[in-house]
Amino acid sequence: QVQLVESGGGLVQAGSSLRLSCAASGLTFSGNNMGWFRRAPGKEREFVAAIGWSAVTINYADSVKSRFTISRDNTKNTVYLQMNHLKPEDTAVYYCARTSNTKATTYVYYWGQGTQVTVSS
Repeated sequence: QVQLVESGGGLVQAGSSLRLSCAASGLTFSGNNMGWFRRAPGKEREFVAAIGWSAVTINYADSVKSRFTISRDNTKNTVYLQMNHLKPEDTAVYYCARTSNTKATTYVYYWGQGTQVTVSS
């Protein structure tokens, strides 16, 4: 059974940083594309970033490009999202996902349960 468990969310002030982690089990992690999505209050879930199985291919939403960095450690079956210069509009529940590719329109095979990130102004 595939499990994706996010951690690292919290309440921070604007301008701060957070690092989200997603620990995967039940799949061959090193052979899978992974991504991060988020759902802000009252909005639909949206693509944030994705990384290919070898970390060569990486894609970001324009809204987070240059502030967020996605990475992975295949020895730990973990994907990360380093979030710098956080803004109040980054407030959302962040979801880890196993994806079919690294595009923003990717199909998602599995979702994590989500972790809340709240950025105060």
